[in-house]
Amino acid sequence: MKVLKFGGTSVGSTDSIKLVGEILDRYHQSKEPVMVVVSAMKGVTNTLLDIGDWAITGEVDQVSKGILKIQDRHFKVVKDLLPIKAQSKVLAHIKRQINELEEIIHGITLLKELSPRSKDLVLSFGERLSAYVIDQYLSQLGITSQWVDSRDLIRTDDQFGAASVNFPATNQNIIEFFKEREGIPVVTGFIASNDNGQTTTLGRGGSDYTAAILAGAVGAEEIEIWTDVDGVMTADPNVVSRAFSLPALSYVEAMELTHFGAKVIYPPTLQPAFAKNIPLRIRNTFNPKFEGTTISKKANSPEMPIKGISSIQEVSLINVEGSGMVGVPGVASRLFGALGRSGVNIILITQASSEHSICFAINPEQSEVARQSLQSEFNFELKAGLLNPILIEDQYSIVAIIGENMRRTPGIADRLFGALGKNGVNVVAIAQGSSELNVSVVIDQHNLPKALKVLHGAFFLSNRRLLNLFMVGTGLIGKTLLSQLQKQYEFFYQERLLDIRLIGVANTRKMLIADEGISLNDWQDELDQNGQPTDLSNFIESMQLLNLPNSVFVDNTAGATVPSKYFEVLKSSISIVTPNKVANSQSMDQYTGLKQTAFRKQVKFLYETNVGAGLPVIKSLNELVLSGDRITAIEGVLSGTISYIFNSFDGSKPFSKIVLEAQQKGFTEPDPRDDLNGMDVARKILILARETGLSLELSQVEIEPLLAPECFEAPSVEAFFEVLSDQDPVMEAKIKQASDQGKVLRYIAKLQNGKASISLEPVGADHLFYALSGSDNIIAYSSDRYQEKPLLIRGPGAGAEVTAAGVFADLVEVSDYLVG
Repeated sequence: MKVLKFGGTSVGSTDSIKLVGEILDRYHQSKEPVMVVVSAMKGVTNTLLDIGDWAITGEVDQVSKGILKIQDRHFKVVKDLLPIKAQSKVLAHIKRQINELEEIIHGITLLKELSPRSKDLVLSFGERLSAYVIDQYLSQLGITSQWVDSRDLIRTDDQFGAASVNFPATNQNIIEFFKEREGIPVVTGFIASNDNGQTTTLGRGGSDYTAAILAGAVGAEEIEIWTDVDGVMTADPNVVSRAFSLPALSYVEAMELTHFGAKVIYPPTLQPAFAKNIPLRIRNTFNPKFEGTTISKKANSPEMPIKGISSIQEVSLINVEGSGMVGVPGVASRLFGALGRSGVNIILITQASSEHSICFAINPEQSEVARQSLQSEFNFELKAGLLNPILIEDQYSIVAIIGENMRRTPGIADRLFGALGKNGVNVVAIAQGSSELNVSVVIDQHNLPKALKVLHGAFFLSNRRLLNLFMVGTGLIGKTLLSQLQKQYEFFYQERLLDIRLIGVANTRKMLIADEGISLNDWQDELDQNGQPTDLSNFIESMQLLNLPNSVFVDNTAGATVPSKYFEVLKSSISIVTPNKVANSQSMDQYTGLKQTAFRKQVKFLYETNVGAGLPVIKSLNELVLSGDRITAIEGVLSGTISYIFNSFDGSKPFSKIVLEAQQKGFTEPDPRDDLNGMDVARKILILARETGLSLELSQVEIEPLLAPECFEAPSVEAFFEVLSDQDPVMEAKIKQASDQGKVLRYIAKLQNGKASISLEPVGADHLFYALSGSDNIIAYSSDRYQEKPLLIRGPGAGAEVTAAGVFADLVEVSDYLVG
């Protein structure tokens, strides 16, 4: 024998009732005995509550409309489901029920009072109507069935609204009633009666409870709760899109999940099942082939230490503290006794080991009652200053991770707090029982969606990591990076188990943010068609409001506008990856401030491509410093543009023509002076100096000008080239002098004795930089460990492909840190 309970959504429409009929027909065909319990149609109970309220306030028109709405809804279902010849009998029965309801409501309207007893009677009509309709529909399908009013079976006390069951009397009634019954009983859920025959209700989740009561009485092998989800989910699917159904849970795990907000079942439902060890199965009426979730006494899955992540969206935290609590016996007893007498339900408790404070969470609606109760109980201590004023804080949420196998799995707490911390979710209070069945944390309410997603990823999707990108700058580097991400997406998704999602993208004209992601294949079209005019502040604010876990802000621009927002981004617990050198080469205070902010917020601020494009220049330097090596000198050719120019300049062509050709080939900025003024190289050597631990400002970098001042003063690029040609003899003389000595010219940045400088130098064949070619960069690190032969790094120091690849590598490093 199985007991099947169908909820409001399962019996809420013609189509859903047809699905119920198909499910029951399969049981009928297999000759497997079942009992059926049904709820009221979805929304009917709420309408009945409204009708009762309207009756009290004399809103007669609203009452009439509400009753007519219920009648019409049931009439429609009957007319849709039954042939015309079978309709009259059923419609007449419904009309009689509606007439009875109208009489009761009329009496409430006259008295202007709705007692708990009358309220229960009003609410009973929802189940009474739906059960009768289901019974009649089954008969039309050729399934022998019987409508059963559970008020004839279940006996309760007089606690109207949430009556307690008299199990000895109830069990006897059920056993006697079903001794010689044939067919499928269709039983009204939620309702019962007291010893005087007065209608009572079983409270929230009452139809589930009815099913469990019946199952316990007849010794059913299983209870099936048919609803509109595929069982108990790992998290709320409305918040966590990747939540999935669990195959099995233990009774205690299910109890914990429901206590912390899971809505598929209600804890009292489990009590009769506990007593008889009857398993429950949560199934989906709209996906009947899916097996759902089985809830039983034992459901150990060693590979799943965590079974679910549940939450309570809104709680108030009350903190009682003071020196008068330390070492004083009975304080906790008085505190919780006072709250109990006031009917305040406590959701979570935590106490300092010093006994100086007790913190607990309650429903916000009870916070003022709790305050008054505690102030009354501890009036003397508060007046004497032995206790501080009662502190109540609102807008908090509780998140709980739940699973019986936590006690046998080390590292759970580390993963919990690490995942939250790296995503900027602050934990206000913690509670864990000695059974280690759950760990509960209190967090700011606005962080709840992020926390659920972060923890779900950490515990259930640890093999599939998710990175959310917000990218500003779609010029040459930005486009190349997006192209690389698109080409490598499948590899990273399958081989590295990394899902990289572009959530936001912006350029100087338009910006676009899409919660579910922007296609890496069609980002340009989506931006052009759906983008809004770019407003950097709005872009960042939207990114903050989304509050997504594992978020990274990518700045592919070259100017100072976007870096001015870095502090704001980092303070939002969002990592930054950028090739932009501006932020790290402004004031020393800003440089250290950014690094300290990233450290405090437990996020990454990565800028490997600030120097050397995709070369591991900064990473190698950091590894030397972190391992305790002392950097004694740095030398480098740090500009790919200038490197190309002097590698091409051998005196056979005028210097100005070499620069013009470099510009035409795209090796320089549109205005070559942006490369030739030395500031780009100065920023790079400054960044390297700061990475060694030196405190330097950009103004302290000594720059030997490559060209005469009049070149930089020219009013336009065209005028610059005219003036530059006047410098050809000077540059020709320099290259001739170097060539006569068997040397070449190199524009070298140096860091020695705490000073940074840049100058054009002739170097011979014995110099490390002599054989440099093309647009390559070369960097030499001298240190205590690398004294005789410096650590040498050489390769392309410019170009969109290598720079974008360096940014890509930084993104992978961020993902390894955040979700690795």
